Amino acid sequence: MTIADAGGRDGGTAQAWAALGGAPGLAGRVRYRGAGNLGEGPLPVAELARSTVGACALAAGELAAVRAGGGPQDLTPVVVDEGAVATAFVSERHLRIAGRAPVGFAPLSGFWRAADGWVRTHANYPHHEVALVRALGLPSATPEALGAAVAGRPAVEVQELVYAGGGLAVAVAQEYGEPQPLVEPVRGSGGRGRPLGPAPAGLPAAGVRVLDLTRVIAGPVATRTLGLLGADVLRVDSPRLPEADDAYADTGFGKRSARLDLAVAGDRAVFEGLLAEADVVVSGYRPGALERYGLGAAELLERWPGLVVAELCAWGWREWGPWAGRRGFDSLVQAGYGIAAACAGADGMPGVLPAQALDHGTGYLVAAGVLRGLAEGGGRGLRFSLAGTGSWLVRGLAGAGGRCGQGAYAPDPWLREVDSGYGALRYAASPLGEWGRGPSRWGADEAVWLPRG
Repeated sequence: MTIADAGGRDGGTAQAWAALGGAPGLAGRVRYRGAGNLGEGPLPVAELARSTVGACALAAGELAAVRAGGGPQDLTPVVVDEGAVATAFVSERHLRIAGRAPVGFAPLSGFWRAADGWVRTHANYPHHEVALVRALGLPSATPEALGAAVAGRPAVEVQELVYAGGGLAVAVAQEYGEPQPLVEPVRGSGGRGRPLGPAPAGLPAAGVRVLDLTRVIAGPVATRTLGLLGADVLRVDSPRLPEADDAYADTGFGKRSARLDLAVAGDRAVFEGLLAEADVVVSGYRPGALERYGLGAAELLERWPGLVVAELCAWGWREWGPWAGRRGFDSLVQAGYGIAAACAGADGMPGVLPAQALDHGTGYLVAAGVLRGLAEGGGRGLRFSLAGTGSWLVRGLAGAGGRCGQGAYAPDPWLREVDSGYGALRYAASPLGEWGRGPSRWGADEAVWLPRG
């Protein structure tokens, strides 16, 4: 077993902690032990994984110290196991639902050769598949039809046709995208949140109410982590935008799930009641989507100045640039940001990172940002993006000098079994602790807060 000192040999943790506004020098209180297997490929994915988890563990320790009446200087050293990190970063691969593997990428999701390059599509959700087929005028929803339609067009033309039609396709970029920040503050914050008293041992977020407005992987990873650390997490989705059961079986730990339609007066009133008693809001919709309902970060902080609001999106914020308003997933950002080209094989076909690391890494960063916001008294707005995490991966981490424990590794010590709303689950444990119970079914819970305490 090896234990690495984050302050002396792990620049990635120090970078992440600094981006989150953490006190200088505290990154050295993270220790890493053991070995993982995320070191394959040309980019430092293992460093990204361990650094984001390490920063989150550090933020949890800081909040615990503050709630105990101390300050950041009273934070005790935390230990992160690299095997647990590696297992958690591919949690969807380890998931078994009543013995079966979850449904992976759909047949129309993947790389397709275009007339002048490559295109990456994402059609895992049925409505995205319908839009893709319609936008390209496919005679059938088959890989053969899609391959033929893409092959006859330039990559950017395919991208724009599909996006204009409500689908998801990205031309594979050959160079890295513009630099983006790892974390951005939201103007207008600065109020004080509800005072937090002492927390139970090991549960720094106990008594904190988190309104979870996220989907897919990054946001749900953040909120399942906050739930593990003691928060009452209530995920709210529109009944008109269904979630994949297999995705929720993996990311629904540590939370409850309800459905509300904000366009319906009664549901909106229930939602407003939840907001009035929330301490944290985490949203994962593209810029502009929640602003239509008056629920953007700046608007929320104006109405409730003590909130901690964390927003995340795919392509970055930057004054809502030309791509900010577009939908996106980890695989698409890898393609559009130049990461897929950097991972290309000898045949020139674009490749992928050994994990959906932009999703998982951003999730732990969001959770860390929320925990730090609570430790500082609330009244904080923070923005994250998959592209920002990708920018850090290819620019900041490449020279961070971390020494990840890579070597003999098996995930078995971090695999667990539990009953759930979907039946028996085998799942990857969190590197920060144990949930203790499985998720309910998506949308099956009441839209109410649990009693505090």
